[in-house]
Formats: sequence, structure tokens, C-alpha cells
Amino acid sequence: MVMAELDQVTKQILAQIDGVGFEQKGAFNLRHNGTALCHGDTEHIKIKRKTDKQGIDVYIDGNTKGEQVHIPVVVNASGMTDIVYNDFYIGEGADVTIVAGCGIHNSGCNESRHDGIHAFHVAKGANVRYEEKHYGEGEGTGARILNPVTKIYMEEDSVFTLDTVQIKGVDSTKRETEVVLGAGAKLYVLEKLMTHDAQTAESNMEVQMNGEDSTAQIISRSVAKGTSKQVFHPKAVGNAKCHAHIQCDSIIMDQAEVCSIPEIDAKHVDAGIIHEAAIGRINDEQVTKLRTLGMTAEEAEGVIIENFLN
Repeated sequence: MVMAELDQVTKQILAQIDGVGFEQKGAFNLRHNGTALCHGDTEHIKIKRKTDKQGIDVYIDGNTKGEQVHIPVVVNASGMTDIVYNDFYIGEGADVTIVAGCGIHNSGCNESRHDGIHAFHVAKGANVRYEEKHYGEGEGTGARILNPVTKIYMEEDSVFTLDTVQIKGVDSTKRETEVVLGAGAKLYVLEKLMTHDAQTAESNMEVQMNGEDSTAQIISRSVAKGTSKQVFHPKAVGNAKCHAHIQCDSIIMDQAEVCSIPEIDAKHVDAGIIHEAAIGRINDEQVTKLRTLGMTAEEAEGVIIENFLN
């Protein structure tokens, strides 16, 4: 185990991106300004630094039951571009929660950027929950940019829950997600996003249901404020007997723009795929009702948005 003393800014960012609470114990790896600052292993979870490029290999054996792995990234150097490749190998029958996320503190005038490329190899019967939260802050004029790439390969009867959140401070993000499901595999995706000012966010997702009786549920909820722009493009492809449901709901405010493009593609007679998409403003009646309870209009909108995203 390698321990490190953390500065106050790093602690503040970790408090935002690690909902469980980051501690230097158990299985963990903290990446700080492009360097692995501290890490630890457990009996069933081993983290190895790559030798050919930046990143780590995380090995989670089949005897892992109810454990967590924390792999946050903190960038607080203005002008830094950090690209990292992380691979996860989850053994047959394992049960694990992986808590990731990236926070950027940019107090300078140059762009700070993190691109995390993650691949998950999920063995038969394994159950994985992956939580990823993105956050930006800092008084500088330099942009805070996050471009995650997530690839998930699911074997027979495996379960993967992908829970992503981005609610503040990220000027630009482009998310690319690819998932391949084997027989009986189950995918659950919950994406929550809020943009403000002139921020931009794009999310592209393609789910290939190759195995018989595989299922996928994709739920995206977003709020766009200011002059921000959002684009969602989830695609589900049914190559076997399977079932998928895509639901995209957005609240649009001010002069923002939201584009939702759910796509379904059935290539098997027993592929059942449903998509729903809705974009609208906050309901005036809800605001009025909350104002009768003593709230200001701004407070009422805040309550409605919080309940919508959660």
C-alpha cells in the first residue's frame, strides 16, 4: 500500500466526486495531475500500473463479494491534458462496486482536460456497479473538459449497472459508451446531467444485444440552463431474442438547446426494443404550488430540478 498526504483542494474535489467517501484503505488508486499518487490492494482485488502507457489494470477475482474499488482522478493544474487507459477484469461470480469520477480545479487561463478510456471485461454471473461523477470548479478562465470513453463486454448472465452524474462546472464533455451483451446479461444505465452558462455536453451510446434473453434499460435525465447545449444519441441493437427500453427526459430553461436522438435497430424477429423521449420546460403549476409554501421562484425551480434528477 502506498499512502499520500492530500492537500485541501484535492480533499474538496474528492468530497464532490466520491459519494461514498474516499479513504486510503481497501482497494483504491488516486490519480493526481497525471500521476498515480497512492494505491492499495485487497486479498481479492489487485491494481497494477500499466507499463506500456498511462493507466492501470484492475483484477477482481471471483471470490470478491460486496467489496468496493475507488479510482478517482483529480486535476488541479491549469493547462494539463491527462489521458489514461484503465482496464478492469471482473472474475466469474464476483460482486463489486467501482467508484470512479473526475474533478477538475482550474484557476488558470489555460484548458485543463481529462480523457478516461475504460474497458470492463465482465465474466459469467458477475455483478458490477460502476459509479462515475464528473465535477468542475475554479476561479480561472481556462476551460474544464472531460471526455470519457467506456467499453463494457458482458458474458453470460452478468449484470452491469452504469450510474453517471455530471451536475456542475464542466465546460465541455463528450461521452462515448459501447456495450456488448452475452446471453442472459442485464445492463442498467442511469445518466444524470445538468449544464449551465455556455457549456456543451454530448453523449453517444451503442448497446449490442448479441445474446439470447439479454436485457438493457437506459434512462437519461438532464437539465439545460443558460445557453448550454446538449445532445443525446443512445442506440440499442437487437441481434437476438432480447428486450431493451430507452428513456430520455430533459428539462430545458432559458436559451438552452437539447437534442435527443434515441435509435433502435432490431435484427431478430424476437428483439423487443422501446424508446421514449421528452423535452419540456418546468411546469408553471408546480412552481406556483411550491411558492404558496413560502418558496421563491428560484427555490421552487431548484426543488423541482433536484427531484427530477433524483
